[in-house]
Amino acid sequence: MFNVSSTNQWKRDWGLTGRVFLTWILILLVYIFFIGVINLLFPGHFYLLIGLAFVMAFAQYFFSDKLVLMTTRAKIVEENEYPEFHRMIRKLCTEANLPMPRIAIMPSSVPNAFATGRSPSHAVVAATDSIMRLLTEEELEAVMAHELSHVKNRDILTMTIASFIAMVASIIIHNAFFMNILDGRNNNGAWIIMFIVAIAVWIVSTLLMLLLSRYREFAADRGSAVITRNPRALISALNKISGRMDSVPEKYKQEVAGANAFFIIPALTGKSLMEILSTHPSLERRVAALEKIESEMRGY
Repeated sequence: MFNVSSTNQWKRDWGLTGRVFLTWILILLVYIFFIGVINLLFPGHFYLLIGLAFVMAFAQYFFSDKLVLMTTRAKIVEENEYPEFHRMIRKLCTEANLPMPRIAIMPSSVPNAFATGRSPSHAVVAATDSIMRLLTEEELEAVMAHELSHVKNRDILTMTIASFIAMVASIIIHNAFFMNILDGRNNNGAWIIMFIVAIAVWIVSTLLMLLLSRYREFAADRGSAVITRNPRALISALNKISGRMDSVPEKYKQEVAGANAFFIIPALTGKSLMEILSTHPSLERRVAALEKIESEMRGY
């Protein structure tokens, strides 16, 4: 899932790679099925629906950094404002063979970090001011290496492609009534079938996206361990962030809820969301995976 220089890589996690590959096959099958149904029932509307979804995907992909920064109120900072943080990111980028991203600081009592941007050359990595106070230098380095791994793995592109069919289904679900009126033909039965199929496809594609997102987090955790060669630092950081999250007042977590999919740990109380509906794996599973990686690195 992640590859850097030969000095700090080790065997590929074939189990994780296989699960990601299988998820993509299932997403592709949903694509083929849904597009086939649309084209069969409403050949005249096929290109309109695909076009609308393409516009949404285009905006999501090319303006993701601006939208996330605006939503989180994160501010791009220059090197003279945060020289130590810039030096840390530059060192990690050298290890990961990445160009230097823009760096942002997000004012929030929720300790967290995120990455966004459509490609490594248009990336932004950000940290909240509270996480910089909470973590040690090694722990913060491990967290930021995790975020740079998302950049390295081009996860914005990955999730944009994965979400495309869900966008098409969502358009149909929310506009089926008006599409039926605009159709101008006696197609009520076909639109009812299309509405039901769209709901089913939206549910299945959303669950597959959540599954892919969780695998993406495992891959970024692994990437952090590769870059820093210190998985124990990320384990410590994840435990600290999770522990502090439970004590953050609910109103502050609600303020940043829109960016939960981007955060290293969602701003949620530990048991407030079933894992199957989460964008992230459970803390316990992430720690177990990192401990396995640590054993691999030590050769036993």
